[in-house]
Amino acid sequence: MTARTRAPVVVGIDGSSGSMAALWWAVRTAARHRTALHLVSAVAVPGEPGPDHGADVCDDRALRDDAATLLSTARDLARDRAGGELDIVCTVADARPETVLIDCSEDARTVVVGVRGVGAVGRGVLGSVSTSLARHAHCPVAVIPVPDSGVADLPPRPVVVGVDGSACGAEAVRIAFEEASRRSVGVVAVTTWSELSPHGARAAMHARAQALQSRSLAEQAEWYPDVPVTQIVVEDRPARRILAEADRAQLVVVGSHGRGGFAGMTLGSVGQAVLHGTQVPLIVARPRN
Repeated sequence: MTARTRAPVVVGIDGSSGSMAALWWAVRTAARHRTALHLVSAVAVPGEPGPDHGADVCDDRALRDDAATLLSTARDLARDRAGGELDIVCTVADARPETVLIDCSEDARTVVVGVRGVGAVGRGVLGSVSTSLARHAHCPVAVIPVPDSGVADLPPRPVVVGVDGSACGAEAVRIAFEEASRRSVGVVAVTTWSELSPHGARAAMHARAQALQSRSLAEQAEWYPDVPVTQIVVEDRPARRILAEADRAQLVVVGSHGRGGFAGMTLGSVGQAVLHGTQVPLIVARPRN
């Protein structure tokens, strides 16, 4: 068992419908990977103390109490959903949500947040930190839409992954195959290319993109022979094609940034477009520091 398999699934909780969708997804993911669940509520401490410092201290204490109550409720709901077999840890942190979750990501398997949040505690709006996490987290980041697809995943639907030949793209491929295997579904691999030179160059560009995709998939396809693969190589914009395939998927995986060898194949530049456009859970693969 590796350190990664022992690492917990971390989920940000702020009391919003977005964070509840993230919680349900995180519970299923922790159970699927047989790892612990870490619930985190961030209490961003108000600005510099004013003349009435005692009132600030009282307010801080009330915020922490509210956050602790919120986490206790979330923990009970998670245990009930998981059948009581999940190891759950709760943390109230006196910092901004993005700071806390980035710190937690150093020892996490995945950090999970809702695509947007309106914190009941009043300080942590999870949706505002998803972009920061995608850029700075030390592990993969899962962003869950509202509403989530429900308690049960949709088994017939595949996992879509963007493939560009970059290091982050390779991590995205690894995650996609692992998730697909555990869900007993296939992988849809998407590689796009773009070439503005004369028409005669397109055939060569397409062939190069096909070769790059095949190389990028080879190792994981060997590790996971149970996962059927559909390969899509097309002249298109990455975000547009990934979003089109996402309509028929249960999960999308992309790299946080890409350094592909083809014009137009910079998956990292479209991550935000996919984030705001997809209606299914998205995992942004991050390099391990």
